[in-house]
Amino acid sequence: MILLLLLLLLVSVAQGFVKQPLIRITESSNTATKAFVTHFETISIPTGRGVSMVDITPMVEQAVSKSNCIEGVATVLSKHSTVGIMINEWEPRFVDDARHFLLKLAPRHDQYLHNDLDYRVGPPDWPGGDEAWRKFRQGEPVNAHSHLIQFVVGTSESIPIHEGKLALGTYQNVIVCDADGPVGQLGNPKERTIVIQVQGNDQ
Repeated sequence: MILLLLLLLLVSVAQGFVKQPLIRITESSNTATKAFVTHFETISIPTGRGVSMVDITPMVEQAVSKSNCIEGVATVLSKHSTVGIMINEWEPRFVDDARHFLLKLAPRHDQYLHNDLDYRVGPPDWPGGDEAWRKFRQGEPVNAHSHLIQFVVGTSESIPIHEGKLALGTYQNVIVCDADGPVGQLGNPKERTIVIQVQGNDQ
């Protein structure tokens, strides 16, 4: 009896009397026209003395606008081992708090092995050999604390892009933290190299 019922069901399906439900998967109307976009640029940021911070949010927003990216991600990277990138509130009193906090974590005048310039070993292929390296390194900055601060802050940040805008919170900004600016009146403030890469879809 069961075999007979199954046979009748198969025959009816074959003849089109029983229609199976049709499952449809649909996406938004612009799916077929989405294109991958990528944009890369390098910016130079003048920084201050000691530990200083600069808000670069407008520059990152401008890079996103140039890219025509609607949904994706923007990556911001410092090309220095003493300069970090962070996301936080850009409020003058907080910026001072952050600077003092970082210097408490890595005080400038603590004892650091990195600052013993006479003991730094140079590259084996340094032009002129060890004597030339010894002369060069005497002009190197005593800045172990700067490397440690950058180690804490981090080298890069990645920010989601949604509907063509950075998906930052109300009190979030993209900030460059230079931990190796000149101290006192010696030397001039520096220009730091930051790269921005935007990737995503144009729809």
